Amino acid sequence: MGDLDPVVKKVGLELRPPELGDNRSPEKRVRDALAGKIKDVPVHLPLKISRLLPTLLPDAGYNVSVVLSFDGCGWRICRCTGANEQKRVLGLAVDLGSTSVVFYLLDLETGNTLKTLSQENPQRVHGEDILERIIFAQRGGLGELQRQVVDLFNESAISLCRQVGAEVTDIFFMTVAGNTTMCHFLLGLDPSHICKEPYIPAANRFDFLSPEDLGLKMNPHGCIYVLPNVGSYFGGDLIAGILASMMAEKEEISLLVDVGTNAEVVLGNKDWLVACAGAAGPALEGGILSCGMRAQPGAIERVEISPEDLSVRYKTIEDRPPKGLCGSGIIDLLAAMFEAGLVDQTGKLMIQKDPTRMRQINNEWAYIVATESETAHGEPVYITQSDIKNLIRSKGAMYTILNVVIQSVGITFDDIDNFYVAGAFGNYIDPEKAITIGMLPDIPLDRFKPLGNSAGMGAKRVLLQKDSFARIEDICERITYLEMNVRGDFMNQLTGALFLPHTDLTRFPNVAKRLNLR
Repeated sequence: MGDLDPVVKKVGLELRPPELGDNRSPEKRVRDALAGKIKDVPVHLPLKISRLLPTLLPDAGYNVSVVLSFDGCGWRICRCTGANEQKRVLGLAVDLGSTSVVFYLLDLETGNTLKTLSQENPQRVHGEDILERIIFAQRGGLGELQRQVVDLFNESAISLCRQVGAEVTDIFFMTVAGNTTMCHFLLGLDPSHICKEPYIPAANRFDFLSPEDLGLKMNPHGCIYVLPNVGSYFGGDLIAGILASMMAEKEEISLLVDVGTNAEVVLGNKDWLVACAGAAGPALEGGILSCGMRAQPGAIERVEISPEDLSVRYKTIEDRPPKGLCGSGIIDLLAAMFEAGLVDQTGKLMIQKDPTRMRQINNEWAYIVATESETAHGEPVYITQSDIKNLIRSKGAMYTILNVVIQSVGITFDDIDNFYVAGAFGNYIDPEKAITIGMLPDIPLDRFKPLGNSAGMGAKRVLLQKDSFARIEDICERITYLEMNVRGDFMNQLTGALFLPHTDLTRFPNVAKRLNLR
């Protein structure tokens, strides 16, 4: 990713004591000494620190340690202590998600991640769906949404620092990567126009903030940087993903996809970038299916069905008794059912294929994955005909978004060298199963590269590489954003993708080959 060049530096200064003929003020001595170490960049000295210097310098024998934080224009002195005082220099990177918020505490002298903390987003009480939270904000709840996330930031920062034996004032820089709406909630910006035509955020880019601006507990002279957004549905979390993948620094063409409530896609290389987002993820997250759930202990994450005897094997997270199906398990299940002939190309359940596992539940046919005797709650885990229909719509939208982006620049999937899949979704799905149902394109499996938490990785990179700010500005200037909500070709192509894997099997030659072998 590059050499360590953090946004915060600790500099040792050995100063000459005052004498006749050298009656410079304490402030002047510090500035002059720093000028010899920090070339051609202004250094700001806050008044509160300047007040301490007349006593601090002689007490320290004029041998001091200064912590400098980059503030976008130059360096700001955040702390000055005696050289012998052992104090930490920390940074906090935050992945501000709508469901979970992940905090990474970094040692900015070594670049090491000291601790990671994942917390549930407290704003969920106002709606799982982010649109519900926007409506709550419009009805006077914006201040409450902001307070909840600021409190979470403060509690998490204190907890992390306590775990490593540090003070919260040892955090000198915070980076935040989140989608456009989540960042609006954090900053107290009106989000009401994000979700309606012409889809305009209150702001796209945010200047460096001080802790006082938001009421955040960290070094009072430190800086907060919120990664910018490009559009209503393309936020700083995707900018962070571009940074983490380094796709904007490579010759070869890469495609980055992050699947959550929306599918967010970036295509390009060091010369050009095209991006879009569209609603494709809800069913794939598991939340809207009859037995869908988040990826928690007891969630079925892997499913296999034998084409010969139709026996079912599954694996749950932490090998607990099954409670439901998470995203990776849902994709595995639909792929396995399709290959075993339990659903046809339209997604219709083939009831007579395995009548022992087909059952009517709430007046609808369902396929039983785990029976009552196997589960943790004594109820079956199953997938209904309606669930399958929702899944096919989600996977079809996902594939169509990818195809529209590819076609917009006149290339094919074969031209993609790196296919990055971000987030927990990218970490846990089996690309071959996603190809089988027609969700991802039929390209060589070695081109698929899981990124993990790309938002968190990008936020950490900003802390560790100061040139990230210039890279982010360059990325924002170069991105062409396609608004899927107003594209006719998206709806036209979606119809063909509402089959397993697609109406046009020439798009999925390897899947077709396996089906013929079956």
